[in-house]
Amino acid sequence: MFYRKTILENGVTVLTEHMDTVRSVALGIWFAVGSRDEIPSEAGMSHFMEHMMFKGTPTRTAAQISETFDGLGAELNAFTSKEYTCYYARLVDEHVPTALEVLSDMVVGSLLDDEACQSEREVVIEEIARMEDTPDDRIHELFGHTLWPEHPIGLPILGNRGTVGGFDHTQSVAFRQRHYLTGNCVVAAAGNVDHDALVSLVRDHLALPEGPRSERPHAESIARSRLAVLTKETEQAHICFGGSCLDSGHPDRFAFSIIDTVLGGGMSSRLFQEIREKKGLAYAVYSFHSLYQDTGQFTVYAGTRPGNAEQVVRLIQTEVEKVRESGVTAEELQRAKESIKGHMVLGLESTRNRMTRLGKNETTGGELLSVDEIVERIDSISQTDIKRVANEVFSSEKVLALIGPFAADELSHLVG
Repeated sequence: MFYRKTILENGVTVLTEHMDTVRSVALGIWFAVGSRDEIPSEAGMSHFMEHMMFKGTPTRTAAQISETFDGLGAELNAFTSKEYTCYYARLVDEHVPTALEVLSDMVVGSLLDDEACQSEREVVIEEIARMEDTPDDRIHELFGHTLWPEHPIGLPILGNRGTVGGFDHTQSVAFRQRHYLTGNCVVAAAGNVDHDALVSLVRDHLALPEGPRSERPHAESIARSRLAVLTKETEQAHICFGGSCLDSGHPDRFAFSIIDTVLGGGMSSRLFQEIREKKGLAYAVYSFHSLYQDTGQFTVYAGTRPGNAEQVVRLIQTEVEKVRESGVTAEELQRAKESIKGHMVLGLESTRNRMTRLGKNETTGGELLSVDEIVERIDSISQTDIKRVANEVFSSEKVLALIGPFAADELSHLVG
């Protein structure tokens, strides 16, 4: 096995992947809580808590936390997704004890005082404002909410001004008590790291309240086509088209990765060649898929002048339908396989990417495969598999979201 795993008596899970060829370590403390776990009144709280963990503890001010990592020549950061939150550092291997102790102090002992909450609320509201002023970001939030209108998985990770503006000490403490528990916590590290030593450090420093893994509500897939239009005077129309797809543990997820790559995964993809290279209708056009524990989304994005929006939507729909009906060619299949494998291998030269793979899979209950196992699964996929999976996924109802200077009734004929 390429990694080691220990579950402590209190429920915290520790995973490490040792890399002999580096002198650095990427170290992360993960929690199985993200925006999909929030109730409506606390929308954005997972992300807000990520900010608040840097604001000081009984033993360190916010400045002292930053100064400690700067003094180690380390990178310190965090990120929040729909299903997890991670606090991480990248640093020289000899400084792992200090990093683990400080990260533990942050997530266990953050003061979450009202003064810090007040200032950080303003920071997050500015972050929301920046997103709302960036239509090629906002379109993805609009698409997600249209895809899952009745479930928090479709809401923005940042939350909204109304909820964020009310976050205070009491609400923050309650959220931490509910979610920052041993059963929700994973410590992951990759690089020149000693597993047993890290386990000992976690036992000594990460004194979280004990509790089981939290349950999360199931996200139902859409049952009908939907259109969402945000009318805004923009120079470009921003388009997202797609729908539900496979969950993160589905055995066909590797086949769908190939479909995604062929359709919109690079400069040789069908969408790029058809919409940008042949017709010159967009600068940016691509597809991607996001897989969650119980569902997933497939999305095509394109930015084009408003007068070309309908034509671009039709071209996207046509290319998706071609893959559904006919699959991919043998040449496309082989090129996509090599592209996926190449990007994976290059990505795994990074300690952070390896640490992220460990933490993400453990917090979401995913299957943790070696590089050889992944390559074997990718290489085993046939054109028949591709056609079957494409037909299953692309036969479902679709969602279309647009931002631009037009009204919804102008575009309603594009869905149905």
